[in-house]
Amino acid sequence: MDFSIAPITRSQIPVLLRLIRELARFERLEHEVEATVEILRESLCGPQPSARALLARCGDKPAGYALYFFTFCSFAGRPGLWLDDLYVRPEFRKRGLGRALIQEVARIGAGRNCARMEWIALDWNQKALEFYRKIGARVLDDWVMLRLSSEGVKDLANR
Repeated sequence: MDFSIAPITRSQIPVLLRLIRELARFERLEHEVEATVEILRESLCGPQPSARALLARCGDKPAGYALYFFTFCSFAGRPGLWLDDLYVRPEFRKRGLGRALIQEVARIGAGRNCARMEWIALDWNQKALEFYRKIGARVLDDWVMLRLSSEGVKDLANR
């Protein structure tokens, strides 16, 4: 398969948002998408980007993306890397594109001397979990994911 992977540009943000919505639909979480083109432009391409994205194309067609950001590992004293999204459109799956995207994110992390790369997957997505295990990832059964919503963050901040 002839595909390319490159950092997202401002002009490609509408394409990225469509892909994010496709991923949300696949994950049955479409009701949680709040992102807009404007929000994504500021978050990914603004003066202080909080995250970065790679866009994969097959010819002139958008085929998938990876969205990531840097964290910090206090025990290692070095940066970490969080893979927020990895998505390949169904018609481009089983061709090595998912592996190529996650490898590119890993190269970026290795270039920044990241202590680790982490992400989450839905427990019902067995194909994804199998893929992640094949590339050497391990499931952390002893950790629990916690979250405050935007409203919860504001509420806690104002207590």
